[in-house]
Amino acid sequence: MKKTFDRRKFIAAASVTAAAAALPGVGAAEAGAAPLKIIGVACSPRRGMTTAKAVQAALEGARAVDARIQTELVDLGGLQVNGHSPSPRKDDLTPLLPKFQDPAFGGLIIGSPSYFRSMSALCKAFIERCYALRDPKNVFANKPVGVVAVAGNRNGGQELIIQQIHGAMLSFNMLVVGGNSPAYLGGTLMAAKDEISGDEVGLDSARKTGAHVAQVVLRLAGLAAA
Repeated sequence: MKKTFDRRKFIAAASVTAAAAALPGVGAAEAGAAPLKIIGVACSPRRGMTTAKAVQAALEGARAVDARIQTELVDLGGLQVNGHSPSPRKDDLTPLLPKFQDPAFGGLIIGSPSYFRSMSALCKAFIERCYALRDPKNVFANKPVGVVAVAGNRNGGQELIIQQIHGAMLSFNMLVVGGNSPAYLGGTLMAAKDEISGDEVGLDSARKTGAHVAQVVLRLAGLAAA
């Protein structure tokens, strides 16, 4: 039997296809989207200690959201990181900067200890040094950033530090992301004898912060969280 051409059905089908293609992320989701990476940066001069563990907890929360989320911890402990300079000198961060220029990079988590109720000097230097990532393209723009902070007691300045880092990252046009309720600002952890494993409330806030960053990364990519 000879099939007849139905012009109206053809136009309708073409319109649906065009509309779907116009939606961000639809084509990528159908084709099998590439992994999305969240990088966690631990800004304590003490490598592998409580701040690194707090960032790792946030990254665990991020991975638990969706299998498409990949994570990487960058521990700056023991590294030489220079502050801002119009002509930046090579330092230990120089070979790490390409990690943030990877097309898979989708979000950032920054962790800092509380030193005199403020972010660490290393954290400040890292943020200033990232000025190199603004030109010729601001790789941080419109990507989510979450923060975790560690202090020696429950009210040791964690929320002040989170707000300080939030304000600084707004200068990079990043999207500030807090934790899911009740971790509204971010991860606030308490270290006792160089250990955070006993702070279930703090670890929960770190995981919720990482989870929220991952959820925003997926939404920006046009992908629904599993």
